[in-house]
Amino acid sequence: MVNGGTESFVVGSKSFTAVAINTAAKAGQWIKTKLGDINHVGTKFSAQDLVTEVDKGSEKLIRNLIMTHFPNHSILGEEGVEPGPEASAKALQEMSDEEYLWIVDPIDGTTNFVHGFPFFSVSIALAHKGEVIVGVVYDPSRDELFVAEKGKGAYMHGKKTEVSEDETLLTSLIATGFPADRDGALPINLKGVQALSPKVRNIRVAGSAALHLAYVAAGRLSGFWEIGLNAWDIAAGALLITESGGRVTDTEGKPYHLGVRNVMATNGRIHEEFQNELAVAQATGYVK
Repeated sequence: MVNGGTESFVVGSKSFTAVAINTAAKAGQWIKTKLGDINHVGTKFSAQDLVTEVDKGSEKLIRNLIMTHFPNHSILGEEGVEPGPEASAKALQEMSDEEYLWIVDPIDGTTNFVHGFPFFSVSIALAHKGEVIVGVVYDPSRDELFVAEKGKGAYMHGKKTEVSEDETLLTSLIATGFPADRDGALPINLKGVQALSPKVRNIRVAGSAALHLAYVAAGRLSGFWEIGLNAWDIAAGALLITESGGRVTDTEGKPYHLGVRNVMATNGRIHEEFQNELAVAQATGYVK
Protein backbone atom coordinates (compact mmCIF):
# COMPACT_ATOMS: atom_id res chain seq x y z
CA MET A 1 0.00 0.00 0.00
CA VAL A 2 2.66 2.49 1.02
CA ASN A 3 5.17 1.74 -1.73
CA GLY A 4 2.74 0.92 -4.52
CA GLY A 5 1.77 4.46 -5.42
CA THR A 6 1.14 5.48 -8.99
CA GLU A 7 3.23 8.26 -10.43
CA SER A 8 0.63 10.86 -9.40
CA PHE A 9 1.18 9.99 -5.74
CA VAL A 10 4.98 10.11 -5.78
CA VAL A 11 7.47 12.96 -6.03
CA GLY A 12 10.92 11.59 -6.72
CA SER A 13 11.29 8.73 -4.26
CA LYS A 14 8.94 10.27 -1.68
CA SER A 15 5.46 8.77 -1.59
CA PHE A 16 2.77 11.18 -0.42
CA THR A 17 1.02 8.31 1.32
CA ALA A 18 4.16 7.13 3.09
CA VAL A 19 4.80 10.63 4.43
CA ALA A 20 1.17 10.96 5.58
CA ILE A 21 1.31 7.59 7.36
CA ASN A 22 4.65 8.28 9.03
CA THR A 23 3.59 11.79 10.08
CA ALA A 24 0.23 10.71 11.53
CA ALA A 25 1.83 7.82 13.42
CA LYS A 26 4.59 9.98 14.92
CA ALA A 27 2.14 12.71 15.94
CA GLY A 28 -0.27 10.17 17.42
CA GLN A 29 2.37 8.43 19.47
CA TRP A 30 3.64 11.78 20.76
CA ILE A 31 0.07 12.81 21.70
CA LYS A 32 -0.37 9.56 23.59
CA THR A 33 2.66 10.33 25.77
CA LYS A 34 0.94 13.57 26.81
CA LEU A 35 -2.24 11.96 28.14
CA GLY A 36 -2.76 13.20 31.68
CA ASP A 37 0.05 15.75 31.29
CA ILE A 38 -1.80 18.85 30.11
CA ASN A 39 -0.66 22.11 31.64
CA HIS A 40 -3.17 24.47 30.08
CA VAL A 41 -6.58 24.11 28.45
CA GLY A 42 -7.85 27.10 26.50
CA THR A 43 -11.08 27.80 24.63
CA LYS A 44 -11.58 29.01 21.08
CA PHE A 45 -15.00 29.54 19.48
CA SER A 46 -16.98 28.54 22.59
CA ALA A 47 -16.54 27.11 26.08
CA GLN A 48 -16.86 23.66 24.49
CA ASP A 49 -14.26 24.31 21.76
CA LEU A 50 -11.03 23.42 23.53
CA VAL A 51 -7.36 23.75 22.61
CA THR A 52 -4.26 22.59 24.49
CA GLU A 53 -0.54 22.98 24.07
CA VAL A 54 -0.62 19.40 22.83
CA ASP A 55 -2.85 20.36 19.87
CA LYS A 56 -0.38 23.10 18.97
CA GLY A 57 2.63 20.86 19.50
CA SER A 58 1.13 18.12 17.36
CA GLU A 59 0.39 20.53 14.51
CA LYS A 60 3.93 21.92 14.68
CA LEU A 61 5.35 18.39 14.54
CA ILE A 62 3.12 17.54 11.56
CA ARG A 63 4.01 20.74 9.71
CA ASN A 64 7.73 20.20 10.23
CA LEU A 65 7.63 16.61 8.98
CA ILE A 66 5.58 17.46 5.88
CA MET A 67 7.64 20.52 4.99
CA THR A 68 10.85 18.49 5.34
CA HIS A 69 9.67 16.28 2.47
CA PHE A 70 7.56 18.73 0.48
CA PRO A 71 8.73 22.31 1.17
CA ASN A 72 6.69 23.74 -1.72
CA HIS A 73 3.38 22.32 -0.54
CA SER A 74 0.82 24.29 1.49
CA ILE A 75 -0.73 23.24 4.79
CA LEU A 76 -4.15 24.10 6.22
CA GLY A 77 -4.14 23.13 9.89
CA GLU A 78 -6.83 23.71 12.48
CA GLU A 79 -4.55 25.47 14.96
CA GLY A 80 -3.30 27.89 12.30
CA VAL A 81 -6.80 29.26 11.69
CA GLU A 82 -8.77 31.72 13.79
CA PRO A 83 -11.78 30.20 15.59
CA GLY A 84 -15.26 30.21 14.09
CA PRO A 85 -16.94 29.09 10.86
CA GLU A 86 -16.30 32.32 8.94
CA ALA A 87 -12.55 32.18 9.60
CA SER A 88 -12.44 28.51 8.60
CA ALA A 89 -14.23 29.18 5.32
CA LYS A 90 -11.97 32.15 4.59
CA ALA A 91 -8.79 30.17 5.29
CA LEU A 92 -9.90 27.39 2.94
CA GLN A 93 -10.87 29.89 0.24
CA GLU A 94 -7.47 31.58 0.45
CA MET A 95 -5.76 28.25 -0.21
CA SER A 96 -8.20 26.95 -2.82
CA ASP A 97 -5.80 27.58 -5.71
CA GLU A 98 -2.87 25.69 -4.18
CA GLU A 99 -1.71 22.73 -6.29
CA TYR A 100 -0.92 20.56 -3.25
CA LEU A 101 -2.69 21.30 0.02
CA TRP A 102 -2.28 19.22 3.18
CA ILE A 103 -5.35 19.44 5.43
CA VAL A 104 -4.55 18.63 9.04
CA ASP A 105 -6.38 18.15 12.31
CA PRO A 106 -3.62 17.57 14.88
CA ILE A 107 -6.07 16.20 17.47
CA ASP A 108 -9.64 15.55 16.39
CA GLY A 109 -11.45 15.03 19.68
CA THR A 110 -9.57 17.44 21.93
CA THR A 111 -12.32 17.38 24.58
CA ASN A 112 -11.96 13.59 24.81
CA PHE A 113 -8.19 13.94 25.02
CA VAL A 114 -8.44 16.48 27.84
CA HIS A 115 -10.71 14.19 29.84
CA GLY A 116 -8.71 11.05 29.15
CA PHE A 117 -11.54 9.51 27.12
CA PRO A 118 -9.74 7.34 24.54
CA PHE A 119 -11.54 8.36 21.36
CA PHE A 120 -9.46 10.93 19.49
CA SER A 121 -7.40 10.89 16.32
CA VAL A 122 -4.91 12.55 14.02
CA SER A 123 -6.38 13.36 10.60
CA ILE A 124 -4.15 14.16 7.60
CA ALA A 125 -5.36 14.57 4.01
CA LEU A 126 -3.64 15.73 0.84
CA ALA A 127 -5.63 17.51 -1.86
CA HIS A 128 -4.32 17.98 -5.40
CA LYS A 129 -6.03 20.91 -7.14
CA GLY A 130 -8.90 20.71 -4.66
CA GLU A 131 -9.43 16.95 -4.85
CA VAL A 132 -8.42 14.73 -1.93
CA ILE A 133 -5.97 12.05 -3.13
CA VAL A 134 -4.59 10.75 0.20
CA GLY A 135 -6.35 10.37 3.53
CA VAL A 136 -4.99 9.04 6.83
CA VAL A 137 -6.76 8.83 10.20
CA TYR A 138 -4.76 7.45 13.11
CA ASP A 139 -6.20 6.41 16.47
CA PRO A 140 -3.26 6.27 18.91
CA SER A 141 -5.34 4.76 21.73
CA ARG A 142 -6.03 1.61 19.71
CA ASP A 143 -3.03 1.93 17.37
CA GLU A 144 -5.40 1.76 14.41
CA LEU A 145 -4.26 3.41 11.19
CA PHE A 146 -6.79 3.99 8.40
CA VAL A 147 -5.29 4.83 5.00
CA ALA A 148 -6.75 5.62 1.58
CA GLU A 149 -5.33 6.56 -1.80
CA LYS A 150 -7.71 7.82 -4.47
CA GLY A 151 -8.57 5.01 -6.84
CA LYS A 152 -6.62 2.40 -4.89
CA GLY A 153 -8.88 1.45 -2.01
CA ALA A 154 -8.73 2.01 1.74
CA TYR A 155 -6.98 -0.10 4.34
CA MET A 156 -6.57 -0.55 8.06
CA HIS A 157 -3.24 -2.17 8.89
CA GLY A 158 -3.02 -3.71 5.43
CA LYS A 159 -6.54 -5.15 5.41
CA LYS A 160 -8.96 -3.62 2.91
CA THR A 161 -11.85 -1.80 4.57
CA GLU A 162 -15.40 -2.12 3.31
CA VAL A 163 -18.58 -0.34 4.35
CA SER A 164 -21.40 -2.19 6.10
CA GLU A 165 -24.14 -4.07 4.28
CA ASP A 166 -27.07 -2.57 6.20
CA GLU A 167 -29.92 -1.86 3.79
CA THR A 168 -32.16 0.27 6.02
CA LEU A 169 -31.88 2.86 8.77
CA LEU A 170 -33.71 0.50 11.11
CA THR A 171 -30.80 -1.96 11.09
CA SER A 172 -28.12 0.75 11.16
CA LEU A 173 -25.84 2.03 13.88
CA ILE A 174 -25.09 5.65 13.05
CA ALA A 175 -23.18 8.48 14.69
CA THR A 176 -23.14 12.23 14.98
CA GLY A 177 -21.50 14.94 17.07
CA PHE A 178 -22.56 17.76 19.34
CA PRO A 179 -21.09 20.88 17.66
CA ALA A 180 -19.17 23.48 19.63
CA ASP A 181 -21.38 26.14 18.00
CA ARG A 182 -24.06 26.02 20.69
CA ASP A 183 -26.31 28.67 19.14
CA GLY A 184 -26.15 27.72 15.46
CA ALA A 185 -25.16 24.17 14.57
CA LEU A 186 -26.08 22.36 17.81
CA PRO A 187 -29.86 22.97 17.79
CA ILE A 188 -30.02 21.80 14.16
CA ASN A 189 -28.05 18.66 14.94
CA LEU A 190 -30.30 17.93 17.91
CA LYS A 191 -33.34 18.10 15.62
CA GLY A 192 -31.68 15.42 13.54
CA VAL A 193 -30.97 13.30 16.62
CA GLN A 194 -34.61 13.55 17.73
CA ALA A 195 -35.91 12.64 14.27
CA LEU A 196 -33.50 9.77 13.62
CA SER A 197 -33.40 8.12 17.06
CA PRO A 198 -36.66 6.18 16.59
CA LYS A 199 -35.72 5.24 13.01
CA VAL A 200 -32.31 3.61 13.57
CA ARG A 201 -30.89 0.78 15.66
CA ASN A 202 -28.99 3.34 17.75
CA ILE A 203 -26.94 6.53 17.62
CA ARG A 204 -23.44 7.03 18.95
CA VAL A 205 -21.84 10.37 19.85
CA ALA A 206 -18.20 9.64 20.71
CA GLY A 207 -16.55 12.97 19.92
CA SER A 208 -14.20 12.63 16.93
CA ALA A 209 -15.73 13.24 13.50
CA ALA A 210 -12.63 11.95 11.71
CA LEU A 211 -12.70 8.69 13.66
CA HIS A 212 -16.46 8.30 13.18
CA LEU A 213 -15.90 8.64 9.42
CA ALA A 214 -13.13 6.03 9.56
CA TYR A 215 -15.59 3.74 11.36
CA VAL A 216 -18.10 4.17 8.53
CA ALA A 217 -15.34 3.18 6.10
CA ALA A 218 -14.53 0.11 8.20
CA GLY A 219 -18.18 -0.99 8.45
CA ARG A 220 -18.42 -0.35 12.19
CA LEU A 221 -20.99 2.38 11.58
CA SER A 222 -23.40 2.58 8.66
CA GLY A 223 -23.73 6.35 8.71
CA PHE A 224 -22.56 9.64 10.17
CA TRP A 225 -23.76 13.21 9.91
CA GLU A 226 -22.95 16.49 11.57
CA ILE A 227 -23.70 20.17 11.05
CA GLY A 228 -20.94 22.79 11.03
CA LEU A 229 -17.75 20.79 10.58
CA ASN A 230 -14.54 22.01 8.92
CA ALA A 231 -12.42 20.69 6.06
CA TRP A 232 -9.85 19.21 8.47
CA ASP A 233 -12.56 17.21 10.26
CA ILE A 234 -13.84 15.59 7.07
CA ALA A 235 -11.28 15.46 4.25
CA ALA A 236 -9.33 12.31 5.17
CA GLY A 237 -12.38 10.40 6.38
CA ALA A 238 -14.36 11.24 3.25
CA LEU A 239 -11.74 9.57 1.05
CA LEU A 240 -11.61 6.56 3.37
CA ILE A 241 -15.36 6.09 2.90
CA THR A 242 -15.53 6.52 -0.85
CA GLU A 243 -12.56 4.17 -1.31
CA SER A 244 -14.35 1.63 0.92
CA GLY A 245 -17.46 1.69 -1.27
CA GLY A 246 -19.50 4.26 0.65
CA ARG A 247 -20.92 7.66 -0.17
CA VAL A 248 -20.22 11.16 1.16
CA THR A 249 -22.33 14.24 0.36
CA ASP A 250 -23.58 17.32 2.09
CA THR A 251 -26.80 16.92 4.09
CA GLU A 252 -28.86 17.86 1.02
CA GLY A 253 -27.28 15.05 -0.98
CA LYS A 254 -25.04 17.28 -3.09
CA PRO A 255 -21.51 16.05 -3.92
CA TYR A 256 -18.81 16.43 -1.27
CA HIS A 257 -16.08 19.04 -1.75
CA LEU A 258 -13.62 20.64 0.65
CA GLY A 259 -15.99 23.49 1.46
CA VAL A 260 -18.78 21.21 2.75
CA ARG A 261 -19.58 21.91 6.41
CA ASN A 262 -22.84 19.97 6.83
CA VAL A 263 -21.80 16.43 6.01
CA MET A 264 -23.56 13.10 5.61
CA ALA A 265 -21.63 9.87 5.05
CA THR A 266 -23.03 6.36 4.70
CA ASN A 267 -22.47 2.89 3.33
CA GLY A 268 -24.38 4.13 0.28
CA ARG A 269 -27.31 1.77 0.81
CA ILE A 270 -29.07 3.93 3.40
CA HIS A 271 -28.03 7.29 1.96
CA GLU A 272 -31.31 8.41 0.39
CA GLU A 273 -33.42 7.27 3.34
CA PHE A 274 -31.02 9.02 5.74
CA GLN A 275 -31.04 12.25 3.73
CA ASN A 276 -34.83 12.22 3.47
CA GLU A 277 -35.22 11.94 7.25
CA LEU A 278 -32.91 14.93 7.80
CA ALA A 279 -34.81 16.93 5.20
CA VAL A 280 -38.22 16.14 6.72
CA ALA A 281 -36.91 17.14 10.16
CA GLN A 282 -35.48 20.38 8.71
CA ALA A 283 -32.15 19.28 10.15
CA THR A 284 -29.91 19.67 7.09
CA GLY A 285 -28.51 23.02 8.21
CA TYR A 286 -29.62 24.65 4.97
CA VAL A 287 -32.43 27.21 4.93
CA LYS A 288 -35.15 26.62 2.36
